[in-house]
Amino acid sequence: MLRVTCAIIQYKDKVLVAQRSQNMLLPLKWEFPGGKVEKGELDEDCIVREIKEELDLDIIIKSRLTSVVHHYDSFSLELIPFICLTDTPVFQRREHAQILWVEPTELRKYDWAAADIPIVEEYLKLVNDRIEE
Repeated sequence: MLRVTCAIIQYKDKVLVAQRSQNMLLPLKWEFPGGKVEKGELDEDCIVREIKEELDLDIIIKSRLTSVVHHYDSFSLELIPFICLTDTPVFQRREHAQILWVEPTELRKYDWAAADIPIVEEYLKLVNDRIEE
């Protein structure tokens, strides 16, 4: 089973979403960016490294959400999500087809990779709970 981290990156009132490229597994599905945890690497170190490599973006981890175990046809993964902050909206697109800053209320309109859907829902519940306070 692959262990993969992903980052829900917040900048002001927006969240970063990424569309997988045509050449990746799950082509053109939307995801929160991240990558595989290397042997001996802490999950937190992995997400900071992956976002720096993929987006040239510095992030600060704010909190960790519930991990998702998902079985696709050809592989299984544990997806480990982190809510992260950044102090700039500027990034480099290195491997995704598209990367967008969107309002949290827009998240459900994207065609998400199946493993990301429970993470989208947990994040939206947190956002909505905060608004109601």
